[in-house]
Amino acid sequence: MTEIMAEKEEHGGAGVVVVDPKPSKGFTSKVVDLLEKLMVKLMFDSSLPQHYLSGNFAPVRDETPPCKNLPVIGYLPECLNGEFVRVGPNPKFSPVAGYHCMIHGLHIKDGKATYVSRYVRTSRLKQEEYFGGAKFMKVGDLKGLFGLIMVNMQMLRAKLKILDVSYGAGTGNTALVYHHGKLLALSEADKPYAIKVLEDGDLQTLGLLDYDKRLTHSFTAHPKVDPFTGEMFTFGYSHTPPYITYRVISKDGFMHDPVPITISDPIMMHDFAITENYAIFMDLPLYFRPKEMVKEKKLIFTFDATKKARFGVLPRYAKNELQIKWFELPNCFIFHNANAWEEEDEVVLITCRLENPNLDFVGGEVKEKLENFGNELYEMRFNMKTGSASQRKLSAPAVDFPRVNESYTGRKQRYVYGTILDSIAKVTAIIKFDLHAEPDLGKSKLELGGNVQGIFDLGIGRFGSEAIFVPREPGITSQEDDGYLIFFVHDEKTGESFVNVIDAKTMSPDPVAIVELPNRVPYGFHAFFVTDEQLKEQAKL
Repeated sequence: MTEIMAEKEEHGGAGVVVVDPKPSKGFTSKVVDLLEKLMVKLMFDSSLPQHYLSGNFAPVRDETPPCKNLPVIGYLPECLNGEFVRVGPNPKFSPVAGYHCMIHGLHIKDGKATYVSRYVRTSRLKQEEYFGGAKFMKVGDLKGLFGLIMVNMQMLRAKLKILDVSYGAGTGNTALVYHHGKLLALSEADKPYAIKVLEDGDLQTLGLLDYDKRLTHSFTAHPKVDPFTGEMFTFGYSHTPPYITYRVISKDGFMHDPVPITISDPIMMHDFAITENYAIFMDLPLYFRPKEMVKEKKLIFTFDATKKARFGVLPRYAKNELQIKWFELPNCFIFHNANAWEEEDEVVLITCRLENPNLDFVGGEVKEKLENFGNELYEMRFNMKTGSASQRKLSAPAVDFPRVNESYTGRKQRYVYGTILDSIAKVTAIIKFDLHAEPDLGKSKLELGGNVQGIFDLGIGRFGSEAIFVPREPGITSQEDDGYLIFFVHDEKTGESFVNVIDAKTMSPDPVAIVELPNRVPYGFHAFFVTDEQLKEQAKL
């Protein structure tokens, strides 16, 4: 116990719990393994294509310690001193069950680049390493009767203490954020994992962040940090009441009391938004319905196309939900918002809106190109005085992973950067929207003109990932789009991976820099840029 407390102190700070699970091997574990193998053999169709375990979606099993002095074509601007990081699902073992998380990092200092990749040392990873194989279920398994059996297999292992779920079962593989001197790896079904970036760019998992035991529910993968106040705003969703819980975390890392948000049914709420004075919640009809999963062979979350989309706007320092105002718009689902702000009596939300989402892709059942994937950029307005709501389409499909200059989070901004998707998670280009220009809604696909100010095409056989905007100068005193976009690229023809840096103002087809990476980097989820100033701050804690 003394050793764990000392390690906790050494690992930097209040609220970080050293993850030390106690799984159990033995006869009982072997019996459950045999039972699971029998169920998989009887019920799982192994002939189905596993899209997200093949090609460049396939995991890389081995970590890469810091690999220095990488070849750079062009130059790395001074404002990119820091660490560019991106997470993604990366099973270490052949997944009868769950995924893990690998962080891919590019450390930049004085024009030189170092690449590193490390697993997030989650409780589930440590336990599966102990067993030497996969033991936890993954989201894609939660479909039909097989999904119900997989849920019960995990519950059985927990009940028999084969698995230790006291530290949760999260992966940390969805997104990253930096707050109060810590880089956090996030997955929305669990608490955050605190990561430290070492001086040479290496990545060390410190532990699970529970805010001195004040965090007892899940934590979204998309919290919002207000650049003006330094506070972080977050929420968690659950399949038991309260279905949504809102939290405010002070600049110094103190988590304030929970604010339960009442909605009628358990839903998936992947993102939300903040303005200077409000938080925006999205009660969208993607429902947690385990009975339908079994009856209709659907995923555990089912989209109901008959229901309206509801948006709740709450004063962001509210102590309870009494002041929340709900607005209705036509049926849709939203994975990712770009930003939100206030204009006179209205709250404005810029988002990527999707009609009739088909979540079969979560289980890997996906065509090479999804013609019906209709994610479009939208502007939504909620009038706090009249109670009316409106929406306006801003783009053709398919655009996602919207990002802005985060110096403007919660405040009005002009430019949105996103990815053009040819197939889910296969990014063919980076796009720049000018919200001051009128959209050309006569176009059926994303092209230059109207509010599309620039497109950086990755080229045939080359696919990318979420692009992060890094300003040349921090703050809002310089031009909003004066900076760079940084993102991973993979060439499927050669098998090589790169980091590209492009000019965010001009969107020139000629990259500012191309960094050649020593290993293949699989396609993944969200990225983040940790500034040099933040690296120095976390080193002090």
